[in-house]
Amino acid sequence: MNWDIASLFSDDTAEDRQFRAEVRDWVRDNAPPELCHQRHRIAPPELKPWHHKLYERGWAAPHWPKQYGGMGATLMQQIILFEEIVRVGAPTPYPHGLNFIGPIIIQAGTEEQKARFLPGILSGDSTWCQGYSEAGAGSDLASLQTRAVLDGDHFVVNGHKMWTTNGHYADWMFALVRTDPEAKPRHAGITMLLIDMKSPGLTVRPIQTLKGDSEFAEEFFDNVRVPKENMLGGLNQGWRIAGMVLGGERFTTGHPRYALVYLRQARQLAKQTGAWDDPGFRHRLTTLEIDLLGFLAYYRHAAKLHSAKAAPVSMAPVIKIAGGTLAQRSADLLMQAAGAQGPMIDDISLSGDAVNVASELFEMRRVSVGSGTTEVNRTIISKRVLELPDA
Repeated sequence: MNWDIASLFSDDTAEDRQFRAEVRDWVRDNAPPELCHQRHRIAPPELKPWHHKLYERGWAAPHWPKQYGGMGATLMQQIILFEEIVRVGAPTPYPHGLNFIGPIIIQAGTEEQKARFLPGILSGDSTWCQGYSEAGAGSDLASLQTRAVLDGDHFVVNGHKMWTTNGHYADWMFALVRTDPEAKPRHAGITMLLIDMKSPGLTVRPIQTLKGDSEFAEEFFDNVRVPKENMLGGLNQGWRIAGMVLGGERFTTGHPRYALVYLRQARQLAKQTGAWDDPGFRHRLTTLEIDLLGFLAYYRHAAKLHSAKAAPVSMAPVIKIAGGTLAQRSADLLMQAAGAQGPMIDDISLSGDAVNVASELFEMRRVSVGSGTTEVNRTIISKRVLELPDA
């Protein structure tokens, strides 16, 4: 099969087809060639001009209400915009401002916070990072230990955050901190603060990953003073506020485009390396292509239900789990297709383009953790959908 991202989507409405055509033409004419099909992670400063171009077109925040500068788009239109951008290999803006904290400020922020923070997020002039994970609080986020003590008009923050995507580039962090160490249950004593990354006492150190980039950073807080007006959503309300983020993120993390790209590359690469002559390889490829078609149908159905506000609570976690697992299996098959070249750190030439198989394999490992770990999402299904008892 010679699949294209959009040719799989035959159930667009007339309105959606028109929007897709409009987006496709504009992206074709405006996507920056130097950023397309990049095999390394694009740093926020490199991405800002493209973000700003989307902003000027009115497409930087399709999911935001129109009154705050967004499109007020349906979920299907949001997905179409995402699909057409990645179809040409262009990057999407980093989500931490537009998709994570921006919508939370819109829902739970004060009018002063909206006026102060939303314009910079929308235009891309300010870069944000998410301060959740700690050395002992990753999957079990309720165990976080970074403390914030109210001292007059400021919180005084002490502690350590890590695995912070783009923390060394960010202007601002939205962070979960412990403001009531005695609270039961533990998540009841957590507050969200908006923290200026240039605050005195805040030290940022990049973390180099297995992939060879410095996507992440760690932050050390030594009596960092954060104005009380930077508290978002109320004292000890951080857990509730944080819960607003992940539903839409799981639709992106689990998008079928990852598996689609890897399977297409695996088919091409196998014919180049000789792996295609192995009936076992062809069987695995066909099985994954069938799984992809089935998941695609589920994904599109889920998007329609979500747009109609009729989606069951299980859908977002299922998409994250199923889509992420399918992408990982497809990346594994791509490694098999590459044969002896697969583990090499060098690019492999492929039909006039290039693919770095090892890099893609490493990239997909993160899917197990992003948007809530796979185990956390399974727990959501078991507890909130199946109502299973504790083991």
